[in-house]
Amino acid sequence: MYRLHPQLVNDGIWVGDFSLSTLLLINDVQYPWFVLVPKREDVSEIFQLDQADRQQLLNESCWLAEALKDAFSAHKINIAALGNMVSQLHVHHIVRYRHDPAWPAPVWGKLPPIAYTEEQLKDCIKRLQRVLTSNIVYAERFR
Repeated sequence: MYRLHPQLVNDGIWVGDFSLSTLLLINDVQYPWFVLVPKREDVSEIFQLDQADRQQLLNESCWLAEALKDAFSAHKINIAALGNMVSQLHVHHIVRYRHDPAWPAPVWGKLPPIAYTEEQLKDCIKRLQRVLTSNIVYAERFR
């Protein structure tokens, strides 16, 4: 049975679900940082997905990346599937700005996370919802 890795549960806020992947928001207000987690058991690498799931993951990643670029006026979208700390397959989508606190370096380990306030969280998700209107079912708290 598919289950989110405890570290993803700890670090992320459940935003909703695409047909293949759960969408999380990493609880760090310094960067709009979203993660797609395919709902498949025992998968740590993209090549372990079957062909249909690989294509669906790419579609979901592109839908999300385009929405993030539009919603947050990003200078760059960083997309990565590292898995060094959490082996469960997950794909990071991080909105980057030339003026963000880590630019141009990667965000990992650069600064301690700063949790969203409830107001900041609602604003972040509303910005995403304005442009990502199909192919996703938002979590009840964001409907």
